[in-house]
Amino acid sequence: MTHSPKAAPTTGVVRTTVAQWIAEDPDETTREELSELLALHEAGDPAATATLAEAFSGPLTFRSAGLRGRLGPGLGRMNRAVVIRATAGLCAYLREEIGDGFIVVIGYDARHCSDVFAQDAAAVVTGAGGRALLMDSHCPTPLLAFALRALDADAGIMVTASHNPAQDSGFKVYLGGRATDDWDRGALIAPPQDAAISEAITALGALDSIPRADSGWELVGPELREDYIERVVTAARTRAAASLRIVLSAMHGVGGRICLEALRRAGFDDVVVVPEQFEPDPGFPTVDIPNPEEAGAMDLLLDLARQEGADLAIALDPDADRCSVAVPDETVPGGWRQLTGDAVGIFLGEQAAELAAFTGTGVLASSIASGRMLRKIAQDHGLAHRITPTGFTWISRVPGLVFGYEEAMGYCVDPASVRDKDGIAAAVRMALLSSVLKAQGRSLLSLLDRLAQRHGLHLTGQMSIRVDDMAIIERIMRRLREGGAPTKLAGSPVVDVFDLMDGASDGNGAQLPPADGIIIKTAADDRVVLRPSSTERKLKCYCEVVMEIPDGEPVPAVRTAAAERLELIRADLREALGIRA
Repeated sequence: MTHSPKAAPTTGVVRTTVAQWIAEDPDETTREELSELLALHEAGDPAATATLAEAFSGPLTFRSAGLRGRLGPGLGRMNRAVVIRATAGLCAYLREEIGDGFIVVIGYDARHCSDVFAQDAAAVVTGAGGRALLMDSHCPTPLLAFALRALDADAGIMVTASHNPAQDSGFKVYLGGRATDDWDRGALIAPPQDAAISEAITALGALDSIPRADSGWELVGPELREDYIERVVTAARTRAAASLRIVLSAMHGVGGRICLEALRRAGFDDVVVVPEQFEPDPGFPTVDIPNPEEAGAMDLLLDLARQEGADLAIALDPDADRCSVAVPDETVPGGWRQLTGDAVGIFLGEQAAELAAFTGTGVLASSIASGRMLRKIAQDHGLAHRITPTGFTWISRVPGLVFGYEEAMGYCVDPASVRDKDGIAAAVRMALLSSVLKAQGRSLLSLLDRLAQRHGLHLTGQMSIRVDDMAIIERIMRRLREGGAPTKLAGSPVVDVFDLMDGASDGNGAQLPPADGIIIKTAADDRVVLRPSSTERKLKCYCEVVMEIPDGEPVPAVRTAAAERLELIRADLREALGIRA
């Protein structure tokens, strides 16, 4: 992941370390980049010294979702050498667990170097005696997750940095087939699997000792994409009940065409795409960060939705494992409201609970940083609910799962085929729900109000604090743990400050694994969850206001009061954390 800046190493240490890397590096571009940096460092250039110190401060940490970091040479960057070693470590782990003949399916997005990294992974798997199944072109992450189960592979590799900035890349690992139990087959790796794979990587010898085949891997063709699209549509169990005009953004990623086709087959022919963002472009020219959560990322989509008089606006993130939804709303500036990840999670959770209630079995799950209404929805339908740590590594592993989500716009709507978040399937489900409501003369916003009347109004919002140095966030978390938490939020006394390192409950009596996070609760039942991001240099603060709606009280008035309280909480947090707006 990311590293804090380290002290500048001596010239002799740098020369030896970099020379060893250059000697092994299979990529001419990164070899040349390192050679130039080394020459500048030895000439006394402080910027080159700092760059080398960061690139070689330590290896990227192999965590539950794999690797993610900035492209470039060195132990702490994403490059061909790091990918080759990571794949070799995974192969060693698979051989230890299941023996020879393991099967690995490999996908990649359209970012810089993704196709090269994916082919390197295929060459290593083949060289290790495994069967490598390489997607024949770039693909969405949920398609790779689908392929893992559909092809009964033992592991899956997805080369993607999801919604990170353009200079980043990543290496996600799933386990399936013979490598794990039935109930979590197809999920991302989790402890202790990640530690075992990391140990296998560390135990590897020199890079040139890792066998790499020149050929022998198999290409996975368009038939799998066809199967995935059909599953997305049929698993929804309905078709469009009314016509909708939908505006769709692919955010310069790889999900646009597949999502467009899935919507068409579900009965939506009136879909207008944002042309500037529809084709894959690793530079992401129209957005600073290709993440629908970021301010400004949805601007082109919402502008087009207004021009087209659309009923619904949908944005996928670049690898299409997340989606954001916006709806017309005359009460907000600009006439369109971007729904929070929690609001979409509530809609999809209610939809899933209604289907599961027919059998009386099934579990709904949400991360600890997500809003708390899903638990009430599950109970209302006689279903179980589980709280998980943040990330789909945990959500997708819940036994009996029928739906899971996290507020960061990730939704698992069909765990039987894709045991991960799936922005394309979620987009189709949201379009279908919107069409059913339109046929009834209702809307998504009216459904949101009805659910608020039944379960209480849960208004959530996120505040992110970006930093250049992760040590700043470490100091903030330490101060909170040492008694520096606020004593009041929005005028309500703080009644509990809980350290997630102590392990929270999953809501069913089991304890969650320790995590770096703090939960602050007030007497008014408001809550804030603070945690460092695992993929970016920022502290994420998840705020939630809960207000009951008295009989006869209009929901919009309560929602306005909740929004005002949410802003007060944010202001109090900024002051307590020493952050200027």
